[in-house]
Amino acid sequence: MPIAQGLPWTTDEPKCLIKPPVKKNTIPIDLKLHSDIRAVERARFAHQVAEKGRLIKQYKMERERQQKLEEEEEIKRLRKELIPKAQLMPYFDRPFVPRRSEKQPTVPREPKFCIPRHKTIKCCRMSCNDMSGPSQLQHLPSSIEKAEALYKNRILQ
Repeated sequence: MPIAQGLPWTTDEPKCLIKPPVKKNTIPIDLKLHSDIRAVERARFAHQVAEKGRLIKQYKMERERQQKLEEEEEIKRLRKELIPKAQLMPYFDRPFVPRRSEKQPTVPREPKFCIPRHKTIKCCRMSCNDMSGPSQLQHLPSSIEKAEALYKNRILQ
């Protein structure tokens, strides 16, 4: 079994350890959070909006007041101008007799029943042209000429 032995004695004197220099206390930096900056900007904006709304409301009230004053002035002016006055009595000894117009009556024109070529279908052009030929028109009685004659007779009467 081994025997416990102590450490040898030293002849050197013990060394005094030098303490490290004491550091200064750190000063905390004032933090500027983005949310705080945004809150200040939003408050400033809300104040501007409120101020603008108040100015608009004040402008509208002023405009309404001016319009009301103008309307009152207009009513006063109209009341002075529009004093009821008696109307002149009509002349019953000379009754109104309408006169015949001197204008010439309008001469009626024959309506155009023909469809333009560009609006007709290609297959229908032939049948339309065949029906409106001069041989067909010679056999029809001239009702337009008769109507014109009757109209002239009525005007002359």
